[in-house]
Amino acid sequence: MPKILLVEDDPLISEIYEKKFTESGFEFFSAASGEDALKLLKKEKIDIMLLDLVLPRTSGFDVLEAARSEGYDPDLKIIIFSNFSQKEDRDKALHLGANGFIAKAEFKPSELVTEIKRFLGQYQEQEKNEIRTNGQEKAADKNGKNILMIEDEEIFVDMFGEKLKQDGYAVTIARNGAWGVKEAIKGNFDLFVIDMVMPAMNGEEMVGKLKLEDNTKNTPILILSASVDEETQKRVEAMGISGFFIKTQITPSEISNKIAEILKT
Repeated sequence: MPKILLVEDDPLISEIYEKKFTESGFEFFSAASGEDALKLLKKEKIDIMLLDLVLPRTSGFDVLEAARSEGYDPDLKIIIFSNFSQKEDRDKALHLGANGFIAKAEFKPSELVTEIKRFLGQYQEQEKNEIRTNGQEKAADKNGKNILMIEDEEIFVDMFGEKLKQDGYAVTIARNGAWGVKEAIKGNFDLFVIDMVMPAMNGEEMVGKLKLEDNTKNTPILILSASVDEETQKRVEAMGISGFFIKTQITPSEISNKIAEILKT
């Protein structure tokens, strides 16, 4: 049973989410302040913490920074859950070690439970990828090239990801934008394949972030999209990506051939 901690100072909101999460099989904990949250993290092994940024006395950013210091569980997943959802807030939270960012206004309680389950599923997939990377379940990488695919639709993960693996690439999957950016920055990838519409951070934001980082700014990026307006596509292309493709108009083989052309494999 996964353990979730909601850090929220409104008792009515906490009560609503407690009901939804416990009905869905979570062990639910709540804290009305940052100090209470940090104390609880010392006593309980929490799997995922939903952290509001606006709290009495200690801000959510301060709690996040403290929870990422020594003495706290390094496996704790921290999702910022706040109405403060400007790009600057997202970037600061990710820099301090958040695993993701959810705007309160975008999700009803039942939808939030579904989204958190998706986060947890993504983390489990990431752990499998780390095992493979560590050689315990080594992925086939016949050509020595590593690709990060940031995609949340399973059908496209299967279609494109499996084809790339068959063609000799080591493929890591990230199922939300914020997590994908973190993986990209800390990893050693030769190319990124990014879906434009992703939870936690969209494709345009991801490309902008990656182009600012020294270790990712020159890494080729291919964009996949189900549909996007022409103005957005032009903005993204102007950032210096290597290709922009409509998912339903390109085959897995064509994507693999394009990557082989770029990476000269």
